Amino acid sequence: MATVLIVDDSPTEVHAYQQMLEKHGFDVESATDGETSLKKAEEVKPDLILMDVVMPGMNGFQATRQLNKNPETAKIPVIIITTKDQETDKVWGLRQGARDYIVKPVKENDLISRVQAILGD
Repeated sequence: MATVLIVDDSPTEVHAYQQMLEKHGFDVESATDGETSLKKAEEVKPDLILMDVVMPGMNGFQATRQLNKNPETAKIPVIIITTKDQETDKVWGLRQGARDYIVKPVKENDLISRVQAILGD
């Protein structure tokens, strides 16, 4: 089954996404910040990354950009999940290399359908 790396500094959010994903048969790994996500992505080689934006240290936009610059991780699709709901934020996130952009709070059916849509192509 596909592995999803959840990157979020909120244990509550990580737990919620993990529950949703595992219920649908996904394996889940997690990281609590941008720096850790870069290392974890190289180690685990997840099939997809769910990336928060507002985190201490390296934010999700910066981490997504770094993932896309690294040949080891450039092919891993990233979905940004954030409270930042402005159109300019979405455009910026997609410019950093994200494949999709979801505004919190996330509904389970929406998350799973988007994850499956990206992993299906």
